[in-house]
Amino acid sequence: MKSLATGQPPLDFCRALLAGRVPEEAVTFCAYLLPERAAVWWGHECLSNLAELLADRDLELLALVHDRVGEPDNPHHQAALSNSLDLPPSTPAAWIALAAVWRDPTLDMVSTGFPAAHAVNAGILAGLARASLADRFSVLSAFVEMGIQMAEMEA
Repeated sequence: MKSLATGQPPLDFCRALLAGRVPEEAVTFCAYLLPERAAVWWGHECLSNLAELLADRDLELLALVHDRVGEPDNPHHQAALSNSLDLPPSTPAAWIALAAVWRDPTLDMVSTGFPAAHAVNAGILAGLARASLADRFSVLSAFVEMGIQMAEMEA
């Protein structure tokens, strides 16, 4: 697969975005590049690395996302996460939690026309905004490299 815009392989394109004028675009690209379940896990892992910047409620949601992604066919995890969501999402982990239950028919998120990657992207960028300005690019780079590694494993 090649990037339509540049003819580059996707992971090279992602790295070019990271090195570009708006490096946050690399987060968006990774969110859409990864398969849905992998993208949700990536979002979980990114926010877990920012745990000290998150409220207790976000940490609780991340624990539920962990269970849901680890056992996607377990209806208990689906229900626990769906029942714990506050809509509309207003925190980083709430966005990742929403992505984890995107296909829950009672939420009807598929009808929005946006994929779960939209929520993963919002969650990661909202978490990234909590990092200090001095640390933000190194945190962003680590997140993107993690996404690239996941994409390589999924390939």
